[in-house]
Amino acid sequence: MEHEVFVPVPAEALRAALTDPARVARCVPGLQRDASEAASEAGEDLVGRFRLRVGGHTITYRGGLRIVERDGAITYEGEGTEARGKGVVEVSLTVVLTPAAEGTGLGFTGALTATGRLAEEPEEARTAARDRLLDAFVEAAAALAARAADSTDSGDSTDSAGAAGGTGEAAGSADAAGSAADAGPEGRTAFGTGAFDGGPDFEEDSVPGPAAPPEFPAAKPAAEAAHARRTMIGRSAEEVDHAPPRGRYAPVPAPEQGGAGATLRWVAPAAALALASAVIVTRALRRRR
Repeated sequence: MEHEVFVPVPAEALRAALTDPARVARCVPGLQRDASEAASEAGEDLVGRFRLRVGGHTITYRGGLRIVERDGAITYEGEGTEARGKGVVEVSLTVVLTPAAEGTGLGFTGALTATGRLAEEPEEARTAARDRLLDAFVEAAAALAARAADSTDSGDSTDSAGAAGGTGEAAGSADAAGSAADAGPEGRTAFGTGAFDGGPDFEEDSVPGPAAPPEFPAAKPAAEAAHARRTMIGRSAEEVDHAPPRGRYAPVPAPEQGGAGATLRWVAPAAALALASAVIVTRALRRRR
């Protein structure tokens, strides 16, 4: 297995990122690192879970990784077992850094031994997954190394600016001393003449006096305030609380007590009286016959 990449990052900054377990864990996509205590107990630099995307499948491994430096090269040695299976994978990857004028070249060589689900995948899928993983790893490591290099350069610039600032303060003190020596007998500098320093052209009357305090209108009595409140909002809060609702929520008025009901009240007794009178008259006429 061989793979070559070039990054525009200094070799020393890149080596520091590739040999730091914490930064390596951040650069490997799909790696979930366990606590450092677990790694020290297992004798590994990194311990955790690693999810590998191959073809249309995702395989999760649990294992460890060691970082070893030999003869200027960086070697990663790791092994893991499938979280849901009996497959085992062992990998050995060596990285050689080659400094260049505008960056660093990285050459990857290594070997992979796998059983289980990874061994069942086709060679094209495994090669594509390997290249994709190495490119993402190098890109993340280069970003971290460039950030660290920029912070180092910023620190050096800050130190240089601090030294220059100290020199500037000393020069400013010397200028202040020279200005005090140029002051006249009345404590005025060469530029402090005329009306700007209390000279003969200065007039006391020209200085404006203190501004008069603003005047605010007096508070209105309680009765006037209540009247104004009713005028502004139409009705007071008490009137609104006790007023009946209006509009669609107004209560339906009860039907008026009149009309046919009121007429029946006096028509029925009158009809009964007329009927009784007719019966009496009819009986009286029959008796006369």
